[in-house]
Amino acid sequence: MLTYLFEYLENEYQFPGASLFGFLTFRAAMAILFSLALATIYGKRIILFLQKKQIGETVRDLGLEGQKQKAGTPTMGGLIIIFATLIPVLLFAKLHNIYIILLIITILWMGAIGFVDDYIKIFRKNKEGLKGRFKVLGQVVLGLVVGATLYFHPEVTMREHTKTIITESFTVEEVKGADIKSTMTTVPFFKNNELDYSTFISWMGDGLEAYTWLIFIPIIILIVTAVSNGANLTDGIDGLAAGSSAIIAITLGIFAWVSSNIIFSEYLDIMYIKGVEELVVFITAFTGALVGFLWYNAFPAQVFMGDTGSLTIGGVIAVIAIIVRKELLIPILCGIFFAESISVMLQVGYFKYTKNKYGEGKRIFLMAPLHHHYQKKGYHESKIVTRFWIIGILLAIVTIVTLKLR
Repeated sequence: MLTYLFEYLENEYQFPGASLFGFLTFRAAMAILFSLALATIYGKRIILFLQKKQIGETVRDLGLEGQKQKAGTPTMGGLIIIFATLIPVLLFAKLHNIYIILLIITILWMGAIGFVDDYIKIFRKNKEGLKGRFKVLGQVVLGLVVGATLYFHPEVTMREHTKTIITESFTVEEVKGADIKSTMTTVPFFKNNELDYSTFISWMGDGLEAYTWLIFIPIIILIVTAVSNGANLTDGIDGLAAGSSAIIAITLGIFAWVSSNIIFSEYLDIMYIKGVEELVVFITAFTGALVGFLWYNAFPAQVFMGDTGSLTIGGVIAVIAIIVRKELLIPILCGIFFAESISVMLQVGYFKYTKNKYGEGKRIFLMAPLHHHYQKKGYHESKIVTRFWIIGILLAIVTIVTLKLR
């Protein structure tokens, strides 16, 4: 909103300093400062409100050290992340940008699903919360909206690479690429690191490229659902989900920035995506909100994010990765989420298999998700979280390196 106001003041009255809002770096810096301030200053008030309303975590006895002491800790702290992200975005981003609109829808939609889940757990005294099929349905609906928008919306385009040609008179000319609709995405570690989803259907016959949406949209739904659930599973010990998500968000911010810069995209030989620069403002606000929330969520946590936060941050991360065409890098970049999800699937699958075969279920891990396995082994929460963060940073570096390592 302020962007439009100061743009008007600059054009009509040459208002001193108004031109600053025309710079992406200034708006991104203001977004992270505002989000940090909101999360740390007003976050405390939200925590006190949650305590006053006795909106506390009900902790099941899993036999973990220090677990009983967490009972009654305020939950639904994801409201801090949502609030501290949305306000700076509304103030400093260009709200007519289709990508910003999609992310605002994402954070509100996933936040609502998580809020309902937490509400049922706390006020209805139902430890299971919102039934799993309804959560998945909400994630599928979001994936459908995101996939359909990115495929059909006319503003979602990609610029072809500049081509160098030699004319008949043997002079060299550069032909700038046009903005086109495309379903291209990035494949890591390959020299020609671009994959077009249309290739999955075009081999069946001529003209079938028009039906690429039949492949594209289901893949988007799968990614949104998987990453959202992965973030939800990671939220099990103090600071793990918030810190890991901040590392991922910063990396995606780098991708958004280079993908929106014609010079860097040409140099790195990556896709130039028109309009994606506004994601930098959203991501800086999102990162500031996560770091501000971590101020209260670090061990020992004064507040938990609950599903209100974990489902939201997973959905946001998935949508950003899809927008910048880096969704196939998610297993690397979101390696912590991926490992947590895989540990649960392996644990449940192996338990069922051994129970059916031997009559007694066996386990691969002492407890799943993975962070609980290390708690069972006697590691302190802070040590587990710090080591997971270090692994997350290493995975982020590897992800960034894929821009040139092919």
